[in-house]
Amino acid sequence: MTKFLTELKQQRWDDHRYYHHSRINQSLHLFSACCFLMTYFLVFRSPVSAAITGWFLAMISRQIGHFFFEPKGYDDENEATHEYKESIKVGYNLRRKIVLLSVWALSPIVLIVKPNLFGLLSPHTDIYQFMHNVAVTWICIGIGAVLFRMVQLFMQASIMTGLAWATKIITDPLHDLKLYWKAPLYVLRGDLYDPMIAR
Repeated sequence: MTKFLTELKQQRWDDHRYYHHSRINQSLHLFSACCFLMTYFLVFRSPVSAAITGWFLAMISRQIGHFFFEPKGYDDENEATHEYKESIKVGYNLRRKIVLLSVWALSPIVLIVKPNLFGLLSPHTDIYQFMHNVAVTWICIGIGAVLFRMVQLFMQASIMTGLAWATKIITDPLHDLKLYWKAPLYVLRGDLYDPMIAR
């Protein structure tokens, strides 16, 4: 258990120091974290609401932070290039995120062409059923993305690395709240970059 917690702590620190320099990105992660916690609450009560909250609000706001506000130049604090950080990223780097977001965005088109999703769903007969099927598909894509990358990490690194990463992803909303709750205040003060002091 100690090794697992050490690995989890290291992955969280690496994620913060390499990928969350921008206070705007941190603020978007704070918003995203709140939305993901709402998604966790809604997922068994209203899959449509959960999928919309999780993908449109939480996931999109989180990725806007990474794609548009995070610096892509040389990282002086960590003495690393953007290319190096992308190559060692444990989870989904920007290239993998583009693939994942493309799968997510194109999935409703697949449901229009194949309403039963190759026999996995009951075909929709109205707009609500269509939205329900889209929501179920999006939830499965989210869960599948975590499981897929976890298994990849089992093979590429170790079972400990994969389990720690999956745990990190699932608990990120709570950790982001703890880490970034002051980020909007820094942005309002004009302090747009985190000095990356160890936490």
